[in-house]
Amino acid sequence: MREALTAAASRRVTRPAPLRQAVYDALTELIINGSLKPGQHLVEAELAEHLGVSRQPVREALQRLQTAGWVDLRPAQGAFVHSPTEEEAAQLLGVRSVLETYSAQLAAQNARPEDIERLGELQQEGVDALAEGDVDRLVAANTALHAFVTSMAANDVLAELLAQVGQKVRWYYTPIAKPRGKEAWNEHTQLIKAIAKGDADRAGEVMRKHTERTSDFYRKQIASGSNQA
Repeated sequence: MREALTAAASRRVTRPAPLRQAVYDALTELIINGSLKPGQHLVEAELAEHLGVSRQPVREALQRLQTAGWVDLRPAQGAFVHSPTEEEAAQLLGVRSVLETYSAQLAAQNARPEDIERLGELQQEGVDALAEGDVDRLVAANTALHAFVTSMAANDVLAELLAQVGQKVRWYYTPIAKPRGKEAWNEHTQLIKAIAKGDADRAGEVMRKHTERTSDFYRKQIASGSNQA
């Protein structure tokens, strides 16, 4: 684990952020970005050293991470990064598909010229990241594009619900960002065209198929075990 943490960008906790929350957030991000991988043993002392804190807030954070489904605490064995099951992925990504479909429909109804221009910029960022093979940039671009579509929907309840599933969607998406990339960003192009035309039905259909294909791709990764390598 020490090698994985060393290879990751340093994320030492800074104050005056509430320490327990800052440690929790830092560990969550390390899991999401793949620095800490599914099934990996988490050693309190190493995590504390990496984050520049004592072991107590790390221990407390691991308890919270277990409750949130990021970590498994096993008696007499310790803490391990949770390995999502196919059923867990199906449930979360299925809910995400419903929410994102509605988001795209509303975005098409509300779209302004400046919104379409911004979507084009976000699309180009993703295409450039894909060409460079930069996974972190690719995931960030994907997150930003979907978040902007949500903001265009102008529905606070919808935005709150999508935010609740957003972190785990990003976690699931990271290992498939490159192999799914070309197809996904082609689908984004279709989505932007539908939103630009104000065609809510078409935008919703494109988004539904897009999210379902991502879900299917991820579940196949779980079934093959390749995302645990």
